[in-house]
Amino acid sequence: MNFSLYELIREKAKDLGFVGIGFLKPQRPIFFDNFIRWLKANKNADMKWLNRYLDIREDPCKILQGCSTIISLAYPYSCDIPASPDGFCTARYTEPLKEDYHKRIRNLCRELSKIIINRFPGAKIRICVDSAPVLERSIAYMSGVGFIGKNNMLIVPGYGSYVFLSEIFTTVSIPFPDPEPISIQCGDCNRCIDACPTGALKSAHCFDARLCLSYITIEYKGPIKKEFSDKLYPFFVGCDRCQQVCPFNRAGIKYICLPPLEEFLEMDEVSFKKRFGRTSLARAGIKKIKRNLSSLSNCLKT
Repeated sequence: MNFSLYELIREKAKDLGFVGIGFLKPQRPIFFDNFIRWLKANKNADMKWLNRYLDIREDPCKILQGCSTIISLAYPYSCDIPASPDGFCTARYTEPLKEDYHKRIRNLCRELSKIIINRFPGAKIRICVDSAPVLERSIAYMSGVGFIGKNNMLIVPGYGSYVFLSEIFTTVSIPFPDPEPISIQCGDCNRCIDACPTGALKSAHCFDARLCLSYITIEYKGPIKKEFSDKLYPFFVGCDRCQQVCPFNRAGIKYICLPPLEEFLEMDEVSFKKRFGRTSLARAGIKKIKRNLSSLSNCLKT
């Protein structure tokens, strides 16, 4: 059977484990203006890198000169919660027993891109996995991969929000059906907003990173204020509360794959890198992990 390039890419993506795939012509992201208002309100906290390369964020063609097609992809991560024997947890996406997702997803995208290269040897490709100045959720929404929920996450119908997003930009013009964006399906449900312990969530496209425990435990460099440390437990890297209450997500269980608190507190840089240096926990690093755990354990003692 003579499959089109569009069909071949979709089938290969499924074989590789992607749970969402969409195609889009390069264009101004639909939520770009929301993003600019968010920045002007300083809701990106001290993540100043988000203020850079706004011209590229607005025009995806600047990611790859001559770009004709963007392939948006969603790859699942486990709904189970990484936990220590004494009950402390990290966000699900950290997957501490696996190599950092950036490299894993990039390798899968390279494998998928071979279909394009084999048919068009002169084609140019650029793969982006959560590190380039790209409005990934806008692209995923516009290409029909999912919708933006009230938890401000991209939700893939039939799977949920426990997904990594990535994109393949290519100079090849791939014919594909017009994408149909999926409207928000949250209805009257406000579980994620109610579950957020710090009030970081207000509604879809209304999120304040300055109040987000995920930001505070991973990106924030200062000491953690008591108003936040009181609300950390059981998470010490990231926070999944707004996702784990979402009815679109599957319920998970805690699985023991992390050392106890005391072992973390005794780790030096060398031992941490040896055990977790190739995982997503490396983003937070042992210094912040110790800060988070110390703040959390002190709070539990009071």
